[in-house]
Amino acid sequence: MPGQQSGYRPIHRPAAPHRYDVIILGSGIAGSTLGAILARQGASVLLLDAGTHPRFAVGESTTLYTLKVFRLLARRYDVPELEPLTSYDGCRDEIGPTSGTKRHFGFIRHEEGKEPDPAEFNQFSPPSKVLQTSHLFRQDTDAYLFHTAIRYGCTVRQAFFAEDVDLAEDHVAVTGRGGERYEGRYLVDGSGFRSPLAAKLSLREPPENLKHHSRSLFTHMIGVRPTDECLRVEAADRPPIPWVEGTMHHLFERGWFWSIPFNNTPDSRNPLVSVGLTLDERLYPKPEGMTAEEEFRAFAARFPAVERLFAPARTVRPWVSAGRIQYGSTRTVGHRWALLSHAAGFIDPLYSRGLTNTGEVINSLAWRLLDALAEDDFAEERFGYVDELQRGLIRYNDELVNCSFVSFADHGLWNAVYRVWCAAEVPINLRFDRFTERYMESGDDGVLRAMERADYPGLLVPGSPGYKALFDEMVRVCEAVDRGERTAADAGRELIAVVQNSPVVLEHIGVRDPGCRFIYPQGGDLRKMSQWLAHEGPDELRYLTTGVDVHGDPLPAPASTPAREAMAVPH
Repeated sequence: MPGQQSGYRPIHRPAAPHRYDVIILGSGIAGSTLGAILARQGASVLLLDAGTHPRFAVGESTTLYTLKVFRLLARRYDVPELEPLTSYDGCRDEIGPTSGTKRHFGFIRHEEGKEPDPAEFNQFSPPSKVLQTSHLFRQDTDAYLFHTAIRYGCTVRQAFFAEDVDLAEDHVAVTGRGGERYEGRYLVDGSGFRSPLAAKLSLREPPENLKHHSRSLFTHMIGVRPTDECLRVEAADRPPIPWVEGTMHHLFERGWFWSIPFNNTPDSRNPLVSVGLTLDERLYPKPEGMTAEEEFRAFAARFPAVERLFAPARTVRPWVSAGRIQYGSTRTVGHRWALLSHAAGFIDPLYSRGLTNTGEVINSLAWRLLDALAEDDFAEERFGYVDELQRGLIRYNDELVNCSFVSFADHGLWNAVYRVWCAAEVPINLRFDRFTERYMESGDDGVLRAMERADYPGLLVPGSPGYKALFDEMVRVCEAVDRGERTAADAGRELIAVVQNSPVVLEHIGVRDPGCRFIYPQGGDLRKMSQWLAHEGPDELRYLTTGVDVHGDPLPAPASTPAREAMAVPH
């Protein structure tokens, strides 16, 4: 297995007390994962956190791509404790029976005072026989990763409030409220929105630079009813996978409710469901004199099926009610420092991209930081791709979510935007599979470094000009609707035609067909898709099945075709 003895040079630990190779602010998933990786590879790491574990955290829904990234991190950096996060069974067996299963993304559109129209149901199931995505009960998964980091040698300080950050030419330092000072060679801030480093350097960009607008209120509840029990529909309108077995998105004009159950499998011993409401603060400003729960209940009452969903539920922890939740940073790396994941920026929980983005950034930062420690060279330029990736992830997610919110008022437009998102899900997973296969066969870390050679870092399919053109057309059409220059209905008809005619939208899995409500490709569909890709698909995606990457370099032939192995029938 690739690891400490396969390409990463020795790191000499600083001998002075209170001095470390790397200081990491924040010990959530991002900080603890990076800390475990660096410590496993020989770095001395100090994890500082203002809170303590276990603790409540949102960002509970994973994607197939999330799990693949974390599986690669486990193998690339020889941290096998990351593997349990890459499957529901692993979470259950190694962490605890408190996470839920996630077999699909479910979307139901609602209008005030009406029952939802079954014609406006959508479900997407990412096909895999290898991994089964999960709803992570973060207080357990985060504590597990935190303890993993400690076992690999990280020094930790919980309930530590960083009062000041010092960035010098030859070192970094963090000082606590009590005057305790720690020095290091590099500082990573993974603490989130209230990043001490972002505050110190005034890194937050003006909010008007971001297109999307939403505020959010959320908690955990007990007694939430399964969506399947709250819909008055015929059997023919039920999806192939029960709604309760996935992440539910209940959409309405400029907003959505989420329902993320941890109790949707017989193996779980956790009765809780993560619930929340995210809505455009310009259209729905915070009401005065109303608690977060009162506002949530009042808003749910607008939509009959949603009201039934939450009527018997009771909260188990205090509500969190935030104003506009979008933020970004003017830059995310500098001399001897980097912002990580949600310290760099955040858009919206729609599409469950938070943990995926975190894994991607860790994967791009960790090897660069290990090289920098070995060479004692922390020039900002060597971390330039990390900055480009993080800002690209924020930019493209901002545009995708903004287009989605614009489209929620009209099913035709939403159906088209939804398919632009779906069009990326299979190619990006296949792309990742091909590079991972090559790496696992060769043990050559350069294969994974070459994977970063893409024209559009942060885009859902970063190496595809055709997908970039499709994505840009979605943005153009939706922003015209947002400005009032055209109707949503007209825009929806135009965009769905663009989707149907795009050469990079894969055939045979339902994405091209606007009448296919439930995208659930099975073995025969995937074999047809693979054959189409190999013989008729666009040149830029042919490498997904032909064994040649986007730069013309040969990839090793896998043991079986990607369609059968990586994208086979789900659990």
